[in-house]
Amino acid sequence: MPVSPVHPAGSASRSAPSPPRPESRPIPRAGRAAFPSVLLLPAFLLLPGLSLGLAFGAAAVPAQAQAPGAMDFESYHLDNGLHVILAPDPDATATAVNLWYRVGSRDERPGRSGFAHLFEHLMFQGSENVAEGEHFQYVERAGGNLNASITEDRTNYFQTVPPERMNLALWLEADRMRSLRVTEENMRREVEVVKEERRLRIDNAPYGTSQLAASYYAPYDAEGCFAYGHSVIGSMEDLDAAELPDVQEFFDLYYAPNNATLVLAGAFDAGEARSLVERYFADIPRAPDPPEVGCDQPFRHLPVVERIQDPNAQLPGVFVSYGGVEQRHPDAAALTVLADILGGGQSARLNQTLVREAQAALQASAFHAPRLGPGLFQFIVIANQGVEGDELLALLDEQVERIRTEGVSESEVARARNRALSSTVLSRQTAMGRAEALQTANHFHGTPEAVATVVQAIQAVTVEEVHRVARTYLDPENRAVIFTIPGTGEDR
Repeated sequence: MPVSPVHPAGSASRSAPSPPRPESRPIPRAGRAAFPSVLLLPAFLLLPGLSLGLAFGAAAVPAQAQAPGAMDFESYHLDNGLHVILAPDPDATATAVNLWYRVGSRDERPGRSGFAHLFEHLMFQGSENVAEGEHFQYVERAGGNLNASITEDRTNYFQTVPPERMNLALWLEADRMRSLRVTEENMRREVEVVKEERRLRIDNAPYGTSQLAASYYAPYDAEGCFAYGHSVIGSMEDLDAAELPDVQEFFDLYYAPNNATLVLAGAFDAGEARSLVERYFADIPRAPDPPEVGCDQPFRHLPVVERIQDPNAQLPGVFVSYGGVEQRHPDAAALTVLADILGGGQSARLNQTLVREAQAALQASAFHAPRLGPGLFQFIVIANQGVEGDELLALLDEQVERIRTEGVSESEVARARNRALSSTVLSRQTAMGRAEALQTANHFHGTPEAVATVVQAIQAVTVEEVHRVARTYLDPENRAVIFTIPGTGEDR
């Protein structure tokens, strides 16, 4: 039975009630495999993963899947601003319904950190026609699975369902976009859930506070770039201070059709999909356009060195973050290749030198972490027994200086290019993988056609470009260094 809206105190209803919940349709093909049950994955990923990752008019724009990495899709906008990308695949057996909102921690203001992460939770707390927790139940009972995630730059909600239940997934997403129930009760409950998540994954986890410092607080100047100078998960103080009107205002501004992109990929008929999207989303009114995010001279305060006492850590650690570039920057591809050469797999330089030869490190990794705004190039090195952090940094610096001075080999670059291409092809084997690739290309590069151009950019990286970006960005004056000191300090 539908839940009556209680706007404004108990709901964020934007318009008239949504269409009724769609009924199941006959399965169009026999022998469809059962889908796994819902899997609750972590909502907060502290360090972004490595990835290769046009405003169109109302008319559909087909893309030609000819270039490496390209896909066939069509892209259009509803009158209310919702960007829709359709990528049907006749060989698929499942349908991915993937909705990205252009909101992450970068959109928060001082004193309101953690709001985007809070909404990752609140979006499952019920809407006009869906009671608390029922979103999971509907999708699971239909034979699908679902999840959500949050980063600095976006929030996504995604479901993989049997093709005959695509209508259900679209209706569920539209209902909460139109009429999310934001109440004092569920807000306070989810604030406590988020706080406990922070305790578990950051405050009481080995190296958690060091990773947080290395990813946000240390490398970014919070005055000039608050967008990236605070964490996704938010502070305890800001979460405790959250007020319902502020939370409601955040939803009204950012969780609107003109601030969202809907991608459908996999087994579906494009004509039917367009009809369903129009039916469920077209009457949701647009919101005012969100303000531009400022990030002025984010790395002007570097270099920085900090030492963090960590009672949960057993071994010293060194976390190094160099100021980097945004995802669409021309140097992003070469930095991705550089990170793979230094830290990608067993044959990478850091593993060969610090872990195997010197046996000074238990693990040594390099990451290129570009963002919508200025990103980072990061190292994480955990010491072996008896090795101190300063010694570990000296060994790391030797390898960084070597690559800045001598450059890299053609075989190293070729290996990194091949690993990137292989990883990309593998990640796009599923309908959801293809949906995420289109979302990433559109969000970070400004067009879904970048699903091909990002692959091409990696394949075009040269030895000379890798050497140049190493000299340019891996400058000791352009970094934050975090030393993790195990124990409470009482025995030192």
